[in-house]
Order: sequence, then C-alpha cells, then structure tokens
Amino acid sequence: MFELNRGRWSVATGTPRSLGWWVAILSAASGVTGARAEALPEPGAPVETARQYIIGEAEHEQTVQTPYLPPVLGTQVYAGKKTSVLDFDELPSIINNNYRQALAKAPGLLLSEETSPLLSIGYRGLNPHRAQFTQVLKDGIPIHADPFGYPEAYYTPPLDTVDRIEFARGGASLMYGPQPGGSLNYVTHRPRLDKEFSFRTQNVFGSDNLFSTFSSVDGTSGRLGYYASFNHRQSDGFRTANSDFDLYSGTVRLVLDATTDSRWIFTFDGYMEEHGEPGGLTLTPGANAVLYTDNRDAASRLFDRFQLDRYFASLAWEKDFSEDSLLTVTGWGGYYSRYSRRQTGGGFGTMATGNANNIEHQEFYTQGIEARVRHGWAWDDNSNTLTAGAQLYHTASPRSDERGTSPTAERGSVLRDSDREVFYAPLFVENRFVFGNLSIVPGLRLENIWQGVEENVNVDKAAAGNPLSDVSEHDFVPLAGLGLEYALPKDVTVYGNFSQAYRPKIFTEAVPTAGGAVVNGNLDPGSSWQTDLGLRGQPVPWVYWDASLFWMNFDDQVGTVGNTVQNVGQTVHRGAEMAFELELLGLADAIGGGDGKPDGHQFSLYANAMLLDAEIRSSATAALVGNTPAYAPEHIVRAGGIYRWMNRGKVALLGTFVADHSANDNNAANFRVPSYMVWDLTVEWKVYKDLVGVTAGINNLFDEDYYARIRPDGIDPAYGRNYYAGLSLSF
Repeated sequence: MFELNRGRWSVATGTPRSLGWWVAILSAASGVTGARAEALPEPGAPVETARQYIIGEAEHEQTVQTPYLPPVLGTQVYAGKKTSVLDFDELPSIINNNYRQALAKAPGLLLSEETSPLLSIGYRGLNPHRAQFTQVLKDGIPIHADPFGYPEAYYTPPLDTVDRIEFARGGASLMYGPQPGGSLNYVTHRPRLDKEFSFRTQNVFGSDNLFSTFSSVDGTSGRLGYYASFNHRQSDGFRTANSDFDLYSGTVRLVLDATTDSRWIFTFDGYMEEHGEPGGLTLTPGANAVLYTDNRDAASRLFDRFQLDRYFASLAWEKDFSEDSLLTVTGWGGYYSRYSRRQTGGGFGTMATGNANNIEHQEFYTQGIEARVRHGWAWDDNSNTLTAGAQLYHTASPRSDERGTSPTAERGSVLRDSDREVFYAPLFVENRFVFGNLSIVPGLRLENIWQGVEENVNVDKAAAGNPLSDVSEHDFVPLAGLGLEYALPKDVTVYGNFSQAYRPKIFTEAVPTAGGAVVNGNLDPGSSWQTDLGLRGQPVPWVYWDASLFWMNFDDQVGTVGNTVQNVGQTVHRGAEMAFELELLGLADAIGGGDGKPDGHQFSLYANAMLLDAEIRSSATAALVGNTPAYAPEHIVRAGGIYRWMNRGKVALLGTFVADHSANDNNAANFRVPSYMVWDLTVEWKVYKDLVGVTAGINNLFDEDYYARIRPDGIDPAYGRNYYAGLSLSF
C-alpha cells in the first residue's frame, strides 16, 4: 500500500485515492518533517489518525492531486468548507514570482498585475490592493504589515521556497481571522529526511536583464533537520525608466526530533527589496500627459522609490498527546519597515513636475503567540473532532510623513508623526459532529482588538489651531459560522458553509493622515456574511470537479466623503465558482481496461471560472448606488494543459481570461480595465540524470496588450511578451 520513495512515504499504485491523498497531504502539511515505517494505517483508517504515521517530506515533492483540503488536517477542521490547494510541484518552476502561473488553478482570485514585484490579490469583487481583505499567512503566521491596523501584504515569500498555497475561501476562513476575503496560507519547504545533505541551485536569465538565483541546502542528521535557502532577483524592468527592482531573501529552518511525538521548529526569514515606481499612464491627451497609446512602456514618475525590509523569527512546538489529541504552540516576532518617497506635482497619467517629494516611513515591531488544540472524541459510534485556540498579538508601529526639498530627497521636514499600537486577543472554537455520512461543523470566534493612535506632530492641524489626536478604542465582535458536509458514494461530497466576517478599522481610519480630515463619531467596522453551497468529487482517478454557488453581503464599509471618514454603504457579491480537471492519458488507460493510473506520463487539461454579479446596494454617495464595485469582473476564466513525465519533465501552457471591469467604484471611463487574455508557456526538464535541469518560458506568449491595474496616478501597463531560460543543479 505504501512505499518509501526518496526519503518520504508516498502512495503506491492501487491505493484508494480517498485515503492515499489525505495521507500524502497530511505528510506535507504537518508543519514538521520526518517519516517512520512502523504501524502504518490499515485501509479505511480514519483520516484523523494518519498524521501519526506520516509526518514529513523529503525532496519537497508532494503527491497532492485533488485541489482541496481534507476534513481534518493538523489542528484544523475543513469539513463543510470550500478550500483550494495550489500544488506548485504540478507546474514547472515559477520564475520571478509570476502569480499568473501560481494562481492557474484558483477560481475566483483576481490578480491585479503591476510593474513592481509587490502583490495585489482580490477575491469575489473585494479590492485587491495588497490583499488587504484577505488573511495572508506563512506557515500559519500572519504576514501583513499589521493584519488589523495596516492590513497590506507588502511582503510575500519567494515562491521558490513555497511548496503549496492553501486557500480557505470566503467564510471558510473563520478560524484564521476576521477578514471577509478568505485565508491564503503559504506552506514553505522543510528539511528532507533521507539524506544528511542535499544541494540545489537554479540560475535564470531573462528579458530586461532579469537575473534570478535560488539556492538551498537541507537534510537531517540524527535528531536535527535543517533547511537554508537564498534568493536574489533583479531586473531593469520593461518601462523606459525607474522600473528596476533588486530583491534579497534568505531562510533558515531547524527541526528537532522530527519523527517523535514532540517536535520543535525554528525559522528565521530575512527579506530586503527596493524598486522604482514608474507611475501611471493615460489615454487622454493633455498638459504633461504620458499617453499609453504613444508608448505603453513610458514612465511618468522618474524618482519615486519604495523599500521594504523584514526580519522575522518563529518557534513552534508540536505535541501528539495521543492518536486523537494534538497541540501546537507557535511564537513569532520581528521587524518590518516600509519606506517610500514620491515626487509631488503629478496627476492621473501626467508627468510629475514638483520640486519636492513626500517621504513616508512606517515601522512595525511585532510579537505574537498562538496555541491550537485538536481532540478527537467518540459519540454514538462516530468520531468527532474538537478544535480550539487563542492568540495574543501586539504591534507597535511608529509612522512619519516628511516633505523633501527635491524629487530625490531621502529625508525632509516632518509634516506628521504618530505612534500606533494594536493588541489583539481572539478566541476561537469549532467542532465537527459526525452522523454517518453527515458532518456538521459549528464554529465561534470572539474578536478582541484594542487600537490606539497618538499624534506627536501634525503641521496642518497646528496651522489650523486644532488639537492633536489621541485615540484609543476596543472592539469586541463575536463571529459565528456553520459548515455542513455530506459524503456521497464514489468520493463525491456536498458541502455548504455560512459564516460571518468583519473589517476592523485601520490606523488611517481611526486618525486620518490628511490634516483636514475628520472621523465620524459613530464609525462602525465593516461587517459581512457569506454562504457557499457546492458539489465536488473525484469518482475516478482521472477526473475532478468542484462547483459551487456563493453569496456575500458586505455592509458598513468605510470610506471618505468630502473630508469625513464614515460608513459609506453596502455591496452584494453573488455568483458561481467552478473547477474541472481531466487527465487524458488516465482516461485512455481506463477506456483500454486499465485502472486509470498510467505509469510515467500524464497530460491534464484544466479549466476553472468565477461568474460574478456584484452591486453597490447603498452608499453615502447616491451616485454610486447601482454601480459595480471596483475590480469585480463578471467572469474570470483560467484554462490550460500540463504535461508531466515522471519526475523528469514538465511542460505547461496556462491561460488567463478576465472580463472588462472598473478600477474604482465610480465606474469612471478613465478607470475602465478592458478584458484581456494572456497565455504563458513554461518548461522544466532534467537533461542529465537528476543532476542537471533546464528551465525556460515565454510569458505573455501572444504579446497581449493589456493592463490589469489602475491607480490614482494612472494606468499601470502589464508586461508584454518576455522570455527567460536557466539551468539548475541538484545533488
């Protein structure tokens, strides 16, 4: 039933997928490394017990085939929830963090592409800017600058270090945080077990002087496993000026006693990145206009720069008290710095002409600890699962805004200076009740957030004779959810979920940075509820589908009307999400009388889509009622084909199709994003044993002329056709 393959347990031919896949993903997601051969589970053993037998990975090659999470995984319950697993081992190497490829099998996620290496992802019509409406986690640890006071994900891990992304959609993310846009968790590589030392390096060169290098060493010797990686990427960028970037990232991970029932995992990440911000373009002629139609690669901001530094450490302890009881305790802390300088005197798609700049520096000193427990208990001959946890989180975040005396000034006179602080203490619990084929999963989350903002300097307020702000407040918000799941024959499942969510007030809503802005005294946090109802299954090894309907109501959203920050209205988002994959060679094998699992070769066709109807139902600005919210296209479709030959080679043709939509709630003509269709062709092949491999690709294969992001400074053009190629060495 099981075989040991290159230091990790994998599922041999003939294993039922329902058990085999769960075991494989449990091994990948346990949070530690190790594998042991004794007392393997019998066929049909409960999924919840598999973790004690399979608790590690070796070469970071997973056997995930079905893109959703099991009913119970570690200390989490996913029964009755809509989830996705984006397994990067299915694809050729993703170079330069190309999220168009990373999200190939992710219905509903909108990538707002931009010139810089930063990331913006939206879901079901929520604003994508820096994934601010989504919980973004790395190995279960939040990685927003601050998830509440400043929920912007400037940092995301290099995809070379990521094994897969787990996405709990919509209301399924209740156990991870309050945001309505789901939970996106990067699961990163861990040490291999079968060797004391292994080494891999990959070096890639591409268009516009792209250079990307990634190297890693890992192994396990005695009780200690180690993994270390280094990544550097740089490019001049495709814009005529100021679109260069330079990025350095490193990780060290140590795992002690990986194969025992008590494990320690230490991780340290360092990340430094700087890039230019070349500014936006316009379609409308005018004074100082930089026209998209004249040169889509032109720049309107020649001196704007952005810098990010992040240094974080974490220590996790996992304890298996018994086959049915598991505890994880994770502590983390570190420093995060965001710095930008931007020239004054520019408008929408016009050249910045000011002789000064605005300099913004925000720092985040963060500490956190979280404990989660899972306990299995029997009732009426059914195996039920209780999970519960608590988190303590603190961020101190000073911010300064300065005015420089030249476009390139790095320091200037202080306009505003403030100290900001968040203390967060949520409690959460849910239980999976099992009644034969039916699972019922009620959940409760108690949100406790204390926020404070104290202004030290505000030149505008001083000039107007207004006092400085010193605001401190506490929000207590209970959130509830309910999941239902019914198992049909042949690995088909009906699932449904209803959950509440809310959007905490952020720092700039508590005390706006603009000197003349005021906050409505009755400002409430945004509130939301979502529901999903779907059917998914893999009745035979060579086909998979997941189809669902969703409805999201988002009320009391916060915005600015004139100079007042206030609750501005309600939006409704409803639609359908579908995913389908067909492995053609498996189908051919089954037609020929085989088991549908051909050896060696695989060729899969996949397609997924989101159909969305989103509308602004009420607004403090009457003209917005009936409009479509920003970044809410009527459909997003992804489709393509992936060929794999054992562990020797992979070829992928990946397509992304997005309907036209607006980049602001006003649905203004100059903020219209036309529909676009983009294809990427990528290859990864081992040319000499397992030692030497080649990687190559053509992004935007048919040179689509498009843009996916419009900001107040104009249209941010997307990259045209570009190329890369490189070599990898492993031993």
